[in-house]
Amino acid sequence: MIVKAQIQDANLLTKIAISSKAHWGYSKEQMELWKDDLTVTPKMFADCNIYKFQVNDITAGFYVLYRANIRTSFLDFLFVTPKFINQRIGSKLLEHVKKSCISGSCAVLNVLSDPNSDTFYLKHGFEIIGKRESSIKGRFLSEMELYFPENM
Repeated sequence: MIVKAQIQDANLLTKIAISSKAHWGYSKEQMELWKDDLTVTPKMFADCNIYKFQVNDITAGFYVLYRANIRTSFLDFLFVTPKFINQRIGSKLLEHVKKSCISGSCAVLNVLSDPNSDTFYLKHGFEIIGKRESSIKGRFLSEMELYFPENM
């Protein structure tokens, strides 16, 4: 079940983001560099839509969606707890994001994808529109977009 996250979920969501990212084998040094980037802040709850996927009483994943302007939304976070990876939770969260964008008349959904996530987003209809250097020199992230023609 997907439900709106509450500000008191911030620490738990941050732990999920960190454990999910670490699942892909990044070093402790890299994870330390990303600590601030992976932190869910109280300000995000004021500025973004944050939803979590509940399996019974366990939060199995979440997303943070930011509406930049009338046309574009940014998917800032989409993370699944490692023990729930490969159970279609990420896909269900992304479908929820898409429905939110369509119902909100958003025309473009943008995501800056970790290299380990490119295949996931491509499978869900995103296109790579560019590459952006990450906070780690020489490491590039795919800038991807999904278009909603019905809202263009």
